[in-house]
Amino acid sequence: MPPDNTNKDSGSKTTGAFAVVIPVYNHGSMAETVIRKALKLNLPVIVVNDGSTDSSSERINNIDGIEILCHRQNRGKGAAIMTGFDRASEIADWAITLDADGQHHPQDALNLIRAIPENSRPLVVGRRQGMSGQDVPWTSRFGRQFSNFWVRISGGPAMTDSQSGFRIYPLPESMTLDVKARRFQFEVEILVRAAWANITVIEVPVHVSYAKGGERRSHFRPFVDFMRNTHTFYQLITRRLLIHPFTRRRKFPN
Repeated sequence: MPPDNTNKDSGSKTTGAFAVVIPVYNHGSMAETVIRKALKLNLPVIVVNDGSTDSSSERINNIDGIEILCHRQNRGKGAAIMTGFDRASEIADWAITLDADGQHHPQDALNLIRAIPENSRPLVVGRRQGMSGQDVPWTSRFGRQFSNFWVRISGGPAMTDSQSGFRIYPLPESMTLDVKARRFQFEVEILVRAAWANITVIEVPVHVSYAKGGERRSHFRPFVDFMRNTHTFYQLITRRLLIHPFTRRRKFPN
């Protein structure tokens, strides 16, 4: 008998099963902390080890009750999420994604679930609160505003936190959007392509915690990744202007 992945304690009228997908790349002890907290949701937890070279592999291998998928080499956050989607789609109708760096509070996933309207299939984004705090890196503050603007210009939804990785994706719809990016840019490109496919995107407030000083492990490289973001948005805007107006939108039930 397949596992019951529905969260009966969420208070949601949403039908379908949920699975948690956590991409990990060199997050060390923090990955273990996040995963153990996620297990308290009583949902399947799928951890994608994206070619970690630090202690992450050893730490997550010692955690019972999770499923681990491995990339031999680092392929990027987007690639790790897609690998997680492939597995999650076999056991669930929705994938809850959260970062392994400790900034998200896994228990907030219940608020995201509750926010899903009955008989609807939206993409839910956790809008991080307290992003003006002194411990929040400038790259996160600037990057959020940068991406919010260009997601909208590219034909995506009006967002206040387009860079949040704490989300619920409908499956298999999210796997069929032809997203090209496989690194950090995946998370902004999929918002635009979801809007093109008439998938509703909604935002729900969530907590966020940033470790002081150098305690938080982020693999976002400001210059490289901002340039990659710019390239992604250039491609999306070009497609929107030259191709998209003449193509019929795919429609998924909401």
